[in-house]
Amino acid sequence: MEFIKTVWKNRKLVWGLGRNDFKNRFASTSLGSIWGFLQPFIFMITYVIVFQFILKTPAPGDYPYTVWFLPGMAMWLCLNDSIMNASGSIRAYSYLVKKVVFPVDTIPIISIISSSFVSIFLFIIAVVVSAIYGFLPNILMLIYILFSAMCFIVAFTRFTSAVTTLVPDFSNLLGILMQLFFWFTPIIWNLGMLSSHQTILTIIQCIPFTYLVTGMRDVFLGGDMITQNFGLYTIAFWVITILIFLWGNYIFKKNKKDFADVL
Repeated sequence: MEFIKTVWKNRKLVWGLGRNDFKNRFASTSLGSIWGFLQPFIFMITYVIVFQFILKTPAPGDYPYTVWFLPGMAMWLCLNDSIMNASGSIRAYSYLVKKVVFPVDTIPIISIISSSFVSIFLFIIAVVVSAIYGFLPNILMLIYILFSAMCFIVAFTRFTSAVTTLVPDFSNLLGILMQLFFWFTPIIWNLGMLSSHQTILTIIQCIPFTYLVTGMRDVFLGGDMITQNFGLYTIAFWVITILIFLWGNYIFKKNKKDFADVL
């Protein structure tokens, strides 16, 4: 596919720009890129303190709430940060689109790489904390769920980056949608709460965000989201991801020639 060939051909350029993009986010601050790691870390720890020690929320199983919560939240922060940054990346890099011959297809990937540094840090925190409690990750399952997350992010932002470039207001709508996905995804609540509403439960489980967040928890807790119901939710995830990519790729290619005019 043309998109994959373009990214692979320019992989060194994309990696370099992605690394510099992360550094430049906090270039004007005294602590620099440390803020990029500190902010989401404090956010995660705050949720743990509030829900485990103040509200005393029990985990949906025979394990600590922290071990149940941190992997799911790390995955959500990875998805949210990558999607929001990559969706607005073409406008952020408008000078490359307008002034030089540049492989525009790679720009969202640059932002995804930039966001991945913080994501890796958060996943490491989740692994370390879970290991302290005696819950070690299934390595093969971890590799699979991270690969799945990257595929979904690329597919989703292939569409959203094109639409945000053409319609700037879409970025505000996307922010609202991501907030809704946060509350409708079982990040701070568990799927067992919907056990008496099977239709709603099935719909929620078929949402890619639910699949990835729950799948990341299963890496540590030995759940079966990936193989449940003969892999129904895995099939649903990949069908949705492929359809989103195909639609997004069509929108991106069709309108790519107009990006410079609207920026």
